[in-house]
Amino acid sequence: MDHSGHGMNMDLPPFTLGRGLPFSADPFFLIGCVLALGLYGYGVLRLRRRGDSWPVGRMVFFVIGVLTIALVMCTRLNDYGMVMFSVHMVQHMVISMLSPILLLLGAPVTLALRALPVAGRGRKGPRELLLMLLHSRYMKIITHPVFTIPLFIASLYALYFTPLFDFLMGSKTGHLAMMVHFLAVGLVFFWPIMGVDPGPHRPGYVMRMLELFAGMPFHAFFGIALMMATSPMVETYKHPPASLGIDALSDQNWAGGIAWAFSEIPSVLVLIALVFQWYRSEQRTARRADRAADRDGDQELKAYNAYLASLQARGQ
Repeated sequence: MDHSGHGMNMDLPPFTLGRGLPFSADPFFLIGCVLALGLYGYGVLRLRRRGDSWPVGRMVFFVIGVLTIALVMCTRLNDYGMVMFSVHMVQHMVISMLSPILLLLGAPVTLALRALPVAGRGRKGPRELLLMLLHSRYMKIITHPVFTIPLFIASLYALYFTPLFDFLMGSKTGHLAMMVHFLAVGLVFFWPIMGVDPGPHRPGYVMRMLELFAGMPFHAFFGIALMMATSPMVETYKHPPASLGIDALSDQNWAGGIAWAFSEIPSVLVLIALVFQWYRSEQRTARRADRAADRDGDQELKAYNAYLASLQARGQ
């Protein structure tokens, strides 16, 4: 069976990292990555031309996030991922759990809101339409944990353990749709938890941590299920090309191990981001309180001291 029409080269040599990293671009993701970097750079340039600053750290995070997508979709890793479950799982984990975190730390929506011009009175430009989308009922639904957590879980179990995965892998369009889905699911899952951009659903920091830990264990369970299987579970990878020199069950075990191990990486990254954001939030709250005290002569403290003095007077 020849799958070369949508990227499956059945004559790939045995996989090595050196053979997986050469440039082999998927046009859709290549154009998307270049466009994302270009628009982000243009936004930063607009801010700087009018004298506004934009944190370098955010730029670095966003660029690395885009490059991680390019790494798994615009190199030979994408070719090997069509015939090797383990390489595909690397693609899935990176594009759904690492790339979204890095992109969100780059705050692209905040950059767009600051860079886009305000439309005239009574008119709606790109900035106004973006604000409408952010405050829409649709966005409230897709960023709510009642929606994001089941979607995050279903993207594993309902995809790989049903014929849907084989159907999508049967065409280039299906494969692209699946990869875009992985990226979108990662973005809507992590955005309410640790995204810098404003969003309709933004609970307290403790709730954000609970949302994170509600989804992560299912990745580990999924990986364990693959590793414990005694036969190949996904039809697409049951008969790897002989040129690869691999066993389907062994490759599936590797895929399960990657899914299990990779669940720890985003958990650590997101926790670090959350703790840092929490600290910054507390610092801002303290500074606001200090400014308020300076403006009113610390009336709150004086009132509290007067209350303590009245209590003491009653006790005498």
